[in-house]
Amino acid sequence: MSVTPPSATSRSAPSARPFATVLVANRGEIACRVIGTLRGLGIRSVAVYSDADAGARHVRDADVAVRIGPAAAAASYLDVEAVVAAAVATGAEAVHPGYGFLAENPALARACERAGIVFVGPPVEAMTTMADKAAAKRLVAARGVPVLPGTLDDGLSDADLVAAAADVGFPLLVKPVAGGGGKGMVVVRSAAELPDALASARRVAASSFGDDGLLLERLVDRPRHVEVQVLADTHGTVLHLGERECTLQRRHQKVVEEAPSPVVDEATRARMGEAACEVARSVGYVGAGTVEMLVPADDPAAFAFIEMNTRLQVEHPVTELVTGVDLVAQQLRVAAGEPLAFAQDDVRITGHAVEARVYAESPARGFLPAAGRVLVYDDAGAAAGPGAAPLRLDSGIDAGSVVTGDYDPMLAKVVAHGADREEALARLDGLLADVVVLGVETNTGFLRDLLADEDVRAGRLDTGLVDRFLTELSEPGDGIAARGSDNSWAVVAAALLTLAADGGAGEVRGPWAADGWRLNAPRAPRGVVLVDAAGVEHAVDVAGTRDDAVVTTGDGEPVRAALRPDGGRPGRWLLTLDATTVSVVGAIPGTFEGSKAPEIAPTTPGALWVHVAGRAAGFTVLDRTALAARSREAREAAPTAGGAASVTLRVDMPGTVTAVPVADGEHVTAGRTLVVVEAMKMEHALVAPADGVARPRVQPGDQVRLDQVAAVVERPAVTPETPQNLPATPPDGTPTPGAADPAATDGHPQADPATRGAS
Repeated sequence: MSVTPPSATSRSAPSARPFATVLVANRGEIACRVIGTLRGLGIRSVAVYSDADAGARHVRDADVAVRIGPAAAAASYLDVEAVVAAAVATGAEAVHPGYGFLAENPALARACERAGIVFVGPPVEAMTTMADKAAAKRLVAARGVPVLPGTLDDGLSDADLVAAAADVGFPLLVKPVAGGGGKGMVVVRSAAELPDALASARRVAASSFGDDGLLLERLVDRPRHVEVQVLADTHGTVLHLGERECTLQRRHQKVVEEAPSPVVDEATRARMGEAACEVARSVGYVGAGTVEMLVPADDPAAFAFIEMNTRLQVEHPVTELVTGVDLVAQQLRVAAGEPLAFAQDDVRITGHAVEARVYAESPARGFLPAAGRVLVYDDAGAAAGPGAAPLRLDSGIDAGSVVTGDYDPMLAKVVAHGADREEALARLDGLLADVVVLGVETNTGFLRDLLADEDVRAGRLDTGLVDRFLTELSEPGDGIAARGSDNSWAVVAAALLTLAADGGAGEVRGPWAADGWRLNAPRAPRGVVLVDAAGVEHAVDVAGTRDDAVVTTGDGEPVRAALRPDGGRPGRWLLTLDATTVSVVGAIPGTFEGSKAPEIAPTTPGALWVHVAGRAAGFTVLDRTALAARSREAREAAPTAGGAASVTLRVDMPGTVTAVPVADGEHVTAGRTLVVVEAMKMEHALVAPADGVARPRVQPGDQVRLDQVAAVVERPAVTPETPQNLPATPPDGTPTPGAADPAATDGHPQADPATRGAS
């Protein structure tokens, strides 16, 4: 889709610079994205930052940066007074909220108005009306916009909702009246499940949005999620820029988006676009907004209104690539009172665009949030912002960036445009393979696997596709194995890099080189034990030096291998296995980009990182002490005749203990929740792997680190009548009782209540 320039008589030309100074009330990639447009328009940019972001990329990108508080979002990015004070102090004429945080908070808009500052967003009345999903559905239904069957009243009690459920029909969806991003949504398939689902959803809605109001909505089997981008000015013009397909979601959180939808034809696009514009008109909307529709996979023409997001969307780049419209620039001009410089008839489709969200998370550990320092970052030459095509990379990180559990884990958005969908998908996969992020686990390998799925490539999508895809990839436990990927290259590269860091790289020559040299005998193989992100151990024997070795992995056959510097570029190597050579990027904590590798901390998780064949992998390198400790823990966990055994539960992600629902010494059964840890507003339950006596080691409010012992389960003494092989999970594979609230875990990990809506 592209915008045809209007005639000079039909529309006035935009001014060169709608504002002189604009403050960006956000962080990360969206702050960098907005700052880029401000720079292009010649507008002075002001960034705000917390103590955790003092060295962040958006701080360096801006012309001016103002500290607004400590790391906690509630005391910094969510502090309305601090944001407005920073705007006043720097002479900002307008505040752009980005998405998440305060973007849909009327308090910021009101505070800006009191201070004489323009809020780059819709009127307060539009925000408040659309924030109440029940009120929004009532309003748009009265304007002839199709809606799903469900409750339309506010303030319904649990008893009211249970009574209404019979009319709505099962299966249904419990949704918070406020918020967004899938947080608090629970699928209910029978009346018996409803009371627990309501309690869970209310609890999560209250903690995430400060409003525990709920509504019910008929669940559509195999739905597609399609949204329409709208623009409206203060002169009465409301238009749309086509639709985006956002169906590929994991637990209600979008993963991959594209424009246009592969199933929406021109007639449906026109009807859907007009319905979206009517939604905008119903609240006197001004600015950029998105109207979300639920579309039955078998009947795309039978779409229904879900909600309106009164802000810029995460996935807006795909619309920009197919329209040529800089949505941030349009937001700024509309906020300055300018009329839109084009009309609906000027909008045309051009090609296809697809976006993938890169998160700091561990697919191998059930997509838990990941943290750490970015040691190596290579953008593969892809530029950022709406002028970048056909490849675009909107990122908030660079080498040295620290990713913490304080905020949303999204690091970047990788976007590609093509003449058609097939070309766009191919280009996106290529860019995902070329972008390098080492030091923090990401989901890029998972994204590449998803894009290669036959149904995805054919456009046969529904919102359950990703979960089905993950089920196919799942190994025993919660981890995800890469489809069709062989990590043997990464293991060999990591082993050789380990020896290089230990002085076996060939730089030290003679009898003192750590290369296994022996007098009058062949070189002795040196053992390296690596543990990958899924916890799998890889024992590797290396005979020789890094640049001339024979490598044996586990019980595999020996292979000749060599790891040589790639043209003197720091951290870049060429790995040769049996005459086949590939490029490798390697990194070790304590370095980033090209500084020389220090000694490896052998028991540090992710102590060595490699990127090979378009995929990144982090390994823990175990020395003798670490191996002995693991063996000792395994022995202690094994039942022994006549004595009790114990199982240690360790924290899978750093965060805060929110609940310890068992007492010390309480007898528990397998699957019982012992400790709940929250990070990035995602709750993760640590459950008993077997029957036994619980011994919690933490209490609510404790800050816990990765791999810290959170609880111990003492298993009963083994007698001839006691089975020794207690199952780690319920044998029938049913959901574990007492697990974390489904409403709490249905959304993607986010930074704070406000960022839940940044979908």
